[in-house]
Amino acid sequence: MLTKKNACLVFENGEIMKGYGYGATGLSVAELCFNTSMFGYQEVISDPSYADQIILFTFPHIGNVGVNPDDNEAEKTFAKGVITHLKPNTPSNWRKTDSLNNWLVQKNIIGLYGLDTRELTLRLRDKGVINVVICHQENCDFDYKKMIKLAKGWSGLDGLDLAIKVTCGETYKWKQGHWLSPGKYNNSKKNKKIIAIDFGIKRNILRSLSDLGCEVKVVPATTSFKEIIEYNPSGIFLSNGPGDPKATGKYIIPVLKEIIEKTDLPIFGICLGHQILALALGGKTIKMKTGHHGANHPVQDLKTGKVEITSMNHGFTVDSLTLPKNVNETHISLFDKSNCGIALKNKKVFSVQYHPEASPGPTDSLYLFKEFIDNLL
Repeated sequence: MLTKKNACLVFENGEIMKGYGYGATGLSVAELCFNTSMFGYQEVISDPSYADQIILFTFPHIGNVGVNPDDNEAEKTFAKGVITHLKPNTPSNWRKTDSLNNWLVQKNIIGLYGLDTRELTLRLRDKGVINVVICHQENCDFDYKKMIKLAKGWSGLDGLDLAIKVTCGETYKWKQGHWLSPGKYNNSKKNKKIIAIDFGIKRNILRSLSDLGCEVKVVPATTSFKEIIEYNPSGIFLSNGPGDPKATGKYIIPVLKEIIEKTDLPIFGICLGHQILALALGGKTIKMKTGHHGANHPVQDLKTGKVEITSMNHGFTVDSLTLPKNVNETHISLFDKSNCGIALKNKKVFSVQYHPEASPGPTDSLYLFKEFIDNLL
């Protein structure tokens, strides 16, 4: 049993909270945010949308079922740290291939436990996201002055293009459907060609499209209009991803505008893809106080009145008051009335802020993929 507190969280205001480390050792500076999910911690941590963030889990029991390769949402991980109330236990699950601790070591992600996570969550809720340094040193040799300086000097996510950091290095095709059993995946017949612009795409999104008969060609975020059109796709998908949409939009918005103006290709966006589409259509985005991170977010479809229980992970939002007259607001969050969906009038172009490929509902939002498929040329 550990007696010395060998890890700490250092705030930009100089406050220091000490705890116990697991996973990788080292030091990272990032934005601290909380996630309210009670399950799917591996999917959360491996989601590229958490680039340059430290994830504070509000649920105390994290790591109980271990990890396995099938649940990774991406090949590489970009989160900077994980904070849990309790130390991850020895895992017990028939699908596990390793423990959370070992996996975090392999992914070079620092873990920290033993803090009052409830107090931290309330602080973030009331004051907003905070820039912090997380540190795990077995010898407990902490340079607090250095860490405070790092936390103060970090610019945060505002104005930061992180899509360029997490996007694929080259084009690839995805055909694998959802997991059925060990080593077996759904392999439906592919009869539609989709371009997915990768801002940090999750594998479960690709599987959802594949299950519905799409051969998905995943392209880097910097792909040109000419390269996209040469593939002769039936539709365009705009993925989730991290960072400030305005920063990423500097190179992708001109491409999107050209697609919308010169073609009738259906477009579907999720998360960062939703925000970038809104910018391309003339709207604006703003940084949120705390963001929405979790798997229990109620969203209302304004057309049907139905409420979906959704999964969310975003720190920026579309300002619905800035949407032009030819864009309809389609969905809103029932937590704070923030925008959660838009659709362009007279074109098959729409997007949502939340993640329909996730399963908190569990299938409340899958109709969005089917709507996109029905729109395809």
